[in-house]
Amino acid sequence: MAFRGEPLDADMARLAAQCVLDWIAVTIAGASEPCADILAGEFATQNPGDSPLVGRNGFARPMDAVLINGTASHALDYDDVNSIMPGHPTVPLLPAVLGLGVELGKSGAEVVQAFVAGYEAQCQIGHFLNPSHYANGFHSTGTIGTLGAAVGAGTLLGLDALQMANAIGLAAAQAAGLKSMFGTMAKPFQAGKAAVNGLLAARLAARGFTASTEAIEASQGLVDTLSDEVLPPAVDFGIFGKAIARTLFKYHAACYITHSAIEATRVFVENHPAEVPGIISGEIHVGPNALKICNIQTPRTGLETKFSLRHVVSMVLAGKDTTSFETFSDENAHDASIIAFRDRVQVIPDLPDGTAARMKFHLMGGEVVEIAEDVGVPATDLAAQEAKLSR
Repeated sequence: MAFRGEPLDADMARLAAQCVLDWIAVTIAGASEPCADILAGEFATQNPGDSPLVGRNGFARPMDAVLINGTASHALDYDDVNSIMPGHPTVPLLPAVLGLGVELGKSGAEVVQAFVAGYEAQCQIGHFLNPSHYANGFHSTGTIGTLGAAVGAGTLLGLDALQMANAIGLAAAQAAGLKSMFGTMAKPFQAGKAAVNGLLAARLAARGFTASTEAIEASQGLVDTLSDEVLPPAVDFGIFGKAIARTLFKYHAACYITHSAIEATRVFVENHPAEVPGIISGEIHVGPNALKICNIQTPRTGLETKFSLRHVVSMVLAGKDTTSFETFSDENAHDASIIAFRDRVQVIPDLPDGTAARMKFHLMGGEVVEIAEDVGVPATDLAAQEAKLSR
């Protein structure tokens, strides 16, 4: 595996390349968002350096560039996800390993190897901490992503086992992220902080900085304090080496838990276009956890609309293109045609937790149309997925 420097198999390497491609695209797009502008104004203007800012005509000091690029890449909430973590694995990780790789003059293959190591590590750690960690309100991208960034950066730095354990401990000491920040600039900022804090942890460990080497499993450690889970005496590392195959890419610029409802609504609109104006009411059936993730009832901003099941479904009914990040604007948060549909839609949390959704539309004349979708199944045709990402 990537920890031991062994070559990646072809599918892992291809998936990693797709993660990189997706990250570059969402970072370029997110670089002009207000949160990225503010960070660039704070760091790149006052402390110019020689590390490139992706999607911007500017540079910053290496650590500042990681923070800015990491935040920009999550600004649109259009980046990949993994349900094992659960969260966004690439945005806290790739800015750290890519920035460090450029600084150290590492090859692309070495950067990809380190990326996969960090990716697998953060999903394995996520498996230990969840489901309670995420359910209790922690934003795994910020918390667990910090440890993933440390492992990825530590791999590039060639840390030995003790140094890597210290890096993970230092990352755990900085791990932070709250789901209450969803729909604000602080959500992508948590991804940027995870990237730079994880990189700092690895750098310090390389210089001899110490921490608890049992930060994950110790009493009052990560699992003990940030989750309700209990590690068994013989810990199962069976997730490691298999997680990247569970990568899910986004094709709508909103929270991933809204995507199944979006797809089901699109099917309804395509098959029943004449019935859309006469919808009496609609039901979005999802798992209970969706209520804590993407159930903002009356979003006030474009950012908040990304985390409102009722609003995104109503956007589709109103003919808006949810594949375009420009659709998720402050203007559309207050669009009367969207709100008119939203007022007729309710969320019903009666499905098992996961990514599935079932839409039920009550039409004039008494007809009821039900459509179920689940976008949580990873692609098996990697060539087709690559073509879709490259459009």
